[in-house]
Amino acid sequence: MPYLDVYTNLLTAKTAAHLLRRATFGPTQTEITAFSGQTATQAVQTLIANINYNPPPPVDLDKTKATAGQPYLQNSSTPAGQYLPFDGDRNFDYGLYIKYWWLGLMARQTSPPTPNLLDKLTLFWQNHFVTTREVVDDYRFVWSYLKLLRDNSLGNFRDLVTKISKEPAMLRYLNGDMNEVGAGKANENYARELQELFTMGTVDAAGNANYTEDDVKAAARVLTGWKYTNYWTTGSTSFTTTFTPAKHDSTSKTFSSKYNNKVISTPNPVPTGFANVGEYELSELVTMLLNHPQTSRFICRKLYRWYVNPDVTPAIETNVIVPLAALFVSSNYAIQPVIEKLLTSQIFFDETNIGSMVKSPAELMIGATRFFNQPIPALSPSVEPYSTLFNFIYWRMRDLQLDLMDQPTVFGHEPYYQTGYSKIWINTTTMALRNDFTDALIWRWLTIDANYKYGIDLVAWATSLQSNFGDITPNTATPPGTPPISCVIVLDAFLKNLFATDLAQSQKDFLIDKIMMMDQAPRSSWEFEWNTYRRTVTFPANYTTTQIKNAKDTTNWRLTTLMRYLLRMAEFHLL
Repeated sequence: MPYLDVYTNLLTAKTAAHLLRRATFGPTQTEITAFSGQTATQAVQTLIANINYNPPPPVDLDKTKATAGQPYLQNSSTPAGQYLPFDGDRNFDYGLYIKYWWLGLMARQTSPPTPNLLDKLTLFWQNHFVTTREVVDDYRFVWSYLKLLRDNSLGNFRDLVTKISKEPAMLRYLNGDMNEVGAGKANENYARELQELFTMGTVDAAGNANYTEDDVKAAARVLTGWKYTNYWTTGSTSFTTTFTPAKHDSTSKTFSSKYNNKVISTPNPVPTGFANVGEYELSELVTMLLNHPQTSRFICRKLYRWYVNPDVTPAIETNVIVPLAALFVSSNYAIQPVIEKLLTSQIFFDETNIGSMVKSPAELMIGATRFFNQPIPALSPSVEPYSTLFNFIYWRMRDLQLDLMDQPTVFGHEPYYQTGYSKIWINTTTMALRNDFTDALIWRWLTIDANYKYGIDLVAWATSLQSNFGDITPNTATPPGTPPISCVIVLDAFLKNLFATDLAQSQKDFLIDKIMMMDQAPRSSWEFEWNTYRRTVTFPANYTTTQIKNAKDTTNWRLTTLMRYLLRMAEFHLL
């Protein structure tokens, strides 16, 4: 197998859908059609070119407030680098609305450019460099952190590690602000996670330790002296990261043989190009960490598991992870070349990797919202429809084990790191809740606004499949001018690009005969029922109100029973 060689076949609907499911939160039918016929390279470049780094900012989503629909972080008159006055009374709400804002970016369909790969990749980094809204607990810090990740997701890993190490949200989350020189004042939390989770990992592929406990202590000494300002300060219009030389350990820090016995010393004077000794020592530390031979492999292994397959076999380690890591290093830790190589590779499109992962709650709910063309409400003239939709999506994702930007631990969400990986999204509780969500698509009980019920209008969908819908005679004695759509036509339409994997003919027959026809009637009964519905729509004067309702209910019940079953099939939960 060529593994990382470029996939040169033109994308089919199946492979285009695979790329879009993995690189985004799920495609629309229109997007699948648009990407079909492109090369993998063209498609990935489109997903990058479509990125918008400056979408409209979060707004207040409380319809009862005079500020509803208005930005609460910065507006057009806010000076650069400053914020609107901090409002502690709205801290929880504003943090929540940042989550809703991000979900909106994931789900957007009509705001150009779309689709793009940025927010799926940002979620990767947010689950890698974990901080949480609950612990950080200052909505401005949360916003700054998310924007840092979004702006640098395709940038340089060296820059990303350096910036995240000083980010106020990270300093707060892992107690970096408490790390000072002096007896009993050191805090090793960030120094430990920087090595264990953020760069090279605890052990290599063979199980050998990548660093020592003394390395953690030495790194913590390098990182002393960093603070943040104006945390939870009511009315404050700015915050920043500061470095205090008096709180920094200025003695030499010696690392183990794992780092070739590297020594980081405090320089005097401050070297050119650095604002202070803290900046210099952090740069030296990050360079040392990136020079560790396991760092590039650790990151590439995580990217492979995110995009391709959770199972990293010895063959994958040798033929994918090692050369991908070499590319990462030779590109001076630029992230974009690695993403491009991985998403255009033969291994990415290999048949064994299509349908090899369980959808996360985001891929399930955002993906279904996009696939079934559910509109994303505008924020004017009212914020209520937008708030209603993402209130529904967010809290159900949370119940399904994915609380956006609020991971249970610094390790991230369990299905992204625990043995079993994406399979952990599924258990008896979450499977029932997944079914509740897909049932909401079927029963359409969620009212977004007066003209929008969330869910699939199945009768309208079937009607769109019927050519010359009104070309039918008023009575059953005369055949219709245009034959009715068959069960097979309906099933094929419902299945188009719905699953990552193909169904066997025996499964399709089961779906028609046992589910749609409920093991009670021949397929011809559907055609009779459908024609009856056509007549009630075309010649309503010939029927009573009850007859018209019954005709629609009969067809709708068969369609609903079929689609409800499809969305509960295991295949729907794979990507």
